[in-house]
Amino acid sequence: MDRGYHHRPLSGASAAAGPAFVAPLDSLALPMTTAQPVPAVPGRLRTYASFVRFEHTLFSLPLILAGIFCQVAAPLTAGRWALIVVAAIGARTAAMTLNRVIDRKLDAMNPRTRTRELPAGRMGLGEAIALLVVSTFGYIGACAALGIWYLQVAIVPLAVFALYPYLKRFTPLCHFGVGAALALAPLAGYAAAHPSNPWRGPAILLAGFAFCWVSGFDIIYATLDETFDREHGVHSMVAWLGRKNAMRVSWALHVAAMACLGLFTWAMTLSPGHRTWAVAAWLGFTGTVILLWLEQRWAEDVNLAFFKTNVAVGFVVLATVLATRMATGGFFAWPDF
Repeated sequence: MDRGYHHRPLSGASAAAGPAFVAPLDSLALPMTTAQPVPAVPGRLRTYASFVRFEHTLFSLPLILAGIFCQVAAPLTAGRWALIVVAAIGARTAAMTLNRVIDRKLDAMNPRTRTRELPAGRMGLGEAIALLVVSTFGYIGACAALGIWYLQVAIVPLAVFALYPYLKRFTPLCHFGVGAALALAPLAGYAAAHPSNPWRGPAILLAGFAFCWVSGFDIIYATLDETFDREHGVHSMVAWLGRKNAMRVSWALHVAAMACLGLFTWAMTLSPGHRTWAVAAWLGFTGTVILLWLEQRWAEDVNLAFFKTNVAVGFVVLATVLATRMATGGFFAWPDF
């Protein structure tokens, strides 16, 4: 379940971001100084970036790159790189916009989320839907340009993105929905870079890591809403099992994530051409294990465990993948001349 991953608001923030309203006709004689200025374009862009939590691309970007580089492939052209970037940004923007639109009424009731753009009135529903349409068309257009197969499977991520916001209304297993969404990142990166060899073992292991890692940290994040979820019938592992038992499930998922990354590192360094890089890959794996352990240890401080530690996890995993590539001969299979 993607709860939007929003920092705790500072006290008084909700008062500063109250909902917009339309004044009655008899108030039109008020001085012009009472009118709200029309936001400048850069200000709207900042609003849109905040709406989709653009900085959280730092979670998905390393996973996409890990999928691209997890196995040797022909060098990608600049045009193909550009299409991958457009598809990634479009897909992620569509995913977050769907989540915000679907959850806008719940967000308005939750003290932690009522200052978000839609419930606070800083963005209209029409604007959000327009952003969804533009980002979806951008994603689909990039998939079509990458190849017919990519267009045929483009509906799969969109279906996952549309489904997982609803899961918390029905099942405490909702955390696996956002895990599944992020697990698509390394699979998509691999498929884009390896058009003739989709769904090979390395990418599947990375997807397994992403699924378990993200599902586990979403359970940690759900502790912020434990009281609200119980009072409003929102499903989560924390509301269902209690905080202590839910954290045990989170830890088990992170152990499974470690196992997936360990299997990947082992498989990719069985016959290393460069042992120094193989050692570097195992150091990266060890660093990931330590970060996941720290995430569990710091779970009470969600901002530290989630917003800071998780960004580091993604990039350490990417570094591990790059080290395995160097250990087995480099990044690309260059053509013979």
